[in-house]
Amino acid sequence: MQRLARAIDKDGRYTYGWVTGLSAEAEALPTSRFQPIVGDIFGEHRAQGEPQPLSAVRLLAPIMPSKIIGIGSNYRDHAAEMGKPVPPVPKVFLKPPTALVGPNDPIPLPPGTERVDHEAELAVVVGRTLYCASPEECLAGVLGYTCGNDVTARDFQRADGVFARGKGFDGFCPIGPWLVLGPPPARLGVRAEVNGQVRQDGNTDQMVFDTAALLSFVSHIMTLLPGDLLLTGTPAGVGPLVEGDVVEVILEGVGRLSNPVIARADRAAARR
Repeated sequence: MQRLARAIDKDGRYTYGWVTGLSAEAEALPTSRFQPIVGDIFGEHRAQGEPQPLSAVRLLAPIMPSKIIGIGSNYRDHAAEMGKPVPPVPKVFLKPPTALVGPNDPIPLPPGTERVDHEAELAVVVGRTLYCASPEECLAGVLGYTCGNDVTARDFQRADGVFARGKGFDGFCPIGPWLVLGPPPARLGVRAEVNGQVRQDGNTDQMVFDTAALLSFVSHIMTLLPGDLLLTGTPAGVGPLVEGDVVEVILEGVGRLSNPVIARADRAAARR
């Protein structure tokens, strides 16, 4: 199993690299290593230089997508807890790329919102251009998958009746800590913990529409480009985050994505 990460080293250089030496639970150990690579992560690339301790680099969001596609109500139990019917076709929405953050980056709580929820998800990264593609073509076109958190200002979402504001704030799409290359298996445990307490505990085999079906459906709406990110939906158990929390998304065989929750200063007020 190959794991690809994006990082910044002690000299301020951004690079991709292979991550090796993880635990059986796919978590970092003191002996874990980061091997820098050069070339095209969507094509030919090779190792460059010596491996270094994983602790010597700062991991970033593993991909910089042109767009982030979210899927709503894709787990029956989550649809039920939200009082929504299971959709007959995938419920598609977009998050802006500016919502993206990486492992250990803060999730800022916007002023004015009374409830911001975590949503643990399988996040899938497109590896080649997909347009009106079949499910089989889409699976073959996956670069890899990682942990995702579709953070949502729930009160704004309900008040607006649409998703753009509630899901679009800066910092509302943590992903990482690295990509596992290749398409995801049919069964993956998806868990969310807040301050060490389990909030969500589901499995991707509970999805209404699987990864291949989702990518194919979306590719018939918009062209998917290399690096684009698909959030595949969340299981039941979504819940509120408050300042000082640490929220973690754990994806079986992938690793653990951890982010602290902070209050965001009102920028307009700060300028006055």
